[in-house]
Amino acid sequence: MKASFIISLVTICLGVTAHSQNFNDLDVSPLDIASFPTSYRDSDKSIRVIYSRPQLKGRELSALTPEGKVWRTGANEATEITLYDDFIFGETKVKAGTYSLYTIPGQESWTVIINSATNVWGAYGYNNDLDVARLDVPVKKLESPVEALSMVFEKVKNGAHLHIAWGHTHIAVPFTKS
Repeated sequence: MKASFIISLVTICLGVTAHSQNFNDLDVSPLDIASFPTSYRDSDKSIRVIYSRPQLKGRELSALTPEGKVWRTGANEATEITLYDDFIFGETKVKAGTYSLYTIPGQESWTVIINSATNVWGAYGYNNDLDVARLDVPVKKLESPVEALSMVFEKVKNGAHLHIAWGHTHIAVPFTKS
């Protein structure tokens, strides 16, 4: 009786262990977070962006971010931006809250869109009726390409700039405290 119990217990443990090691493949565009202030120790954030980081892998940026079309500003789910304070975005006051962040790439400028929809996959369900604010920002060309889509905040007088870079493209998106 005792031996059959031990054999049963070992069989169950081996089965659980074998099953628990069947992980899904890792995401090729992993999630990342950019926040302001940028210090990891500063828990009193004003802005946070959660996005997936696609990589060029020898592809042209224009093939991944078609000019003149709404893009999710990353991979997988639409990029999510949380404002913990009210901000001025262009000429629009945006209240604290969580939004989707879309862009429309162009040669000379990108249109950056804050949209009230959340939990959206890609830009497939994008609805411009839910746009809270739009802002055109100029494109700067980088000498050295950035392989993986990258975002970082920079402190500026009375706010922050969200820098977005990928390939040879760089934009700086201003957020001003209201």
